[in-house]
Amino acid sequence: MRLSRDVNRRVGRAMHDYAMLADGDRVLVAVSGGMDSLVLVWLLLHWRKKAPIDYALEVVHVDMEPEGEAPGAAAIQTADLVARFGVQVHIVPALWRPVLSGEGEDARGQDLCFQCARSRRTQLFEHARQTGCTKIAFGHHRDDIVETFLLNLTCAGNISTMSPRQELFAGRLSLIRPLAYLDKSEIAAIGGELGLEPVRSTCPLSERTRRGEMHQLAEHIYRQIPGAKEHIFAALGNVRLQYLLRQTGGRRP
Repeated sequence: MRLSRDVNRRVGRAMHDYAMLADGDRVLVAVSGGMDSLVLVWLLLHWRKKAPIDYALEVVHVDMEPEGEAPGAAAIQTADLVARFGVQVHIVPALWRPVLSGEGEDARGQDLCFQCARSRRTQLFEHARQTGCTKIAFGHHRDDIVETFLLNLTCAGNISTMSPRQELFAGRLSLIRPLAYLDKSEIAAIGGELGLEPVRSTCPLSERTRRGEMHQLAEHIYRQIPGAKEHIFAALGNVRLQYLLRQTGGRRP
């Protein structure tokens, strides 16, 4: 399969704009079993064939439903899908798994989504350290970036989002998002052409989350205002600090 000229151009631009890959990199690819991460594995393999650089891939799946000492059904299905590309998946049993109690909170009142994501990332960071990976690739796309901005804006009281490249641990580890300039629908189309079927989500909340609500809000905005997605995304790289609230003294209201 070949990417369309436009999609290929935008992937290349994202790679270049954020200097995502370099010769000799060892990249941990986090694969959940969802369409986005499955396509990401294929894309990085496809890109390596034509890029003027070489890099190694370490594909990792955090198994949220292991069956004793054995991998769970979703982990096995994910590994089988990635095996189509000629790559082995390293299955890591989750160290923490959510116990549902109420609407999105565990028994200690902590947000399930936040704690689950933090735990999985901690495991990925440790696996990267143990295997000598200096970069972790995630399958986040333009819709994720816009919706994270809306989530932080409306629920966290700050103006921020996930960056296509983020440096951690004094630059010893970088998070990269090669699909950052693509829409979810475009990634789904690529996956369809590859004959991929996403693995069912093991999340106990499914779409009943704040992020799900932000997706609905974003879709409403796009229906009401043509071109809104493109403008919001562009705005995240065109911040005019002089027109934001910057207190110069006195008491806060």
